[in-house]
Amino acid sequence: MKVLIIHCGKTEEKYLITGIDKYENRLKHYLQVETIYLPLLKNTQALSKEAQKEKEGKNILSKIQNTDFVVLLDEKGKYFTSIDFSKYINQHLNSGTKRLVFVTGGPYGFSQEIYEKAHYKLSLSPMTFSHQMVRLFFIEQLYRAMTIQKGEPYHHE
Repeated sequence: MKVLIIHCGKTEEKYLITGIDKYENRLKHYLQVETIYLPLLKNTQALSKEAQKEKEGKNILSKIQNTDFVVLLDEKGKYFTSIDFSKYINQHLNSGTKRLVFVTGGPYGFSQEIYEKAHYKLSLSPMTFSHQMVRLFFIEQLYRAMTIQKGEPYHHE
């Protein structure tokens, strides 16, 4: 199974880039992971939030295939413990999912079209985080999920 992670916009903070790179490199031992950073929209002053979400949505959709299982990282999504998230990933590994796609949206969230394309919504916390910080938290949890599956000592319970 391949994991594709789609982010709207680049990560700008060096400390976040360092952390994300660390976990992406560690994950290569377990999964084939690709990360795509879609460019932020330009000249958006005249666009409403909905119009911006629609344009971002079209960019996201251009990277998604019909056979993908799409998971949105969304504040209204379902919460998992780390162990339950590991089980969720394992279900996809065992079910024949070819490409599991995780998407973090821009500052205003997702368009209706993206919500309709998604198979699942996942939340990392009831708290709100910047979309750039979510990137680090998510990639670490994906790495943690894989170490749990392998029975490695990274996760302590």
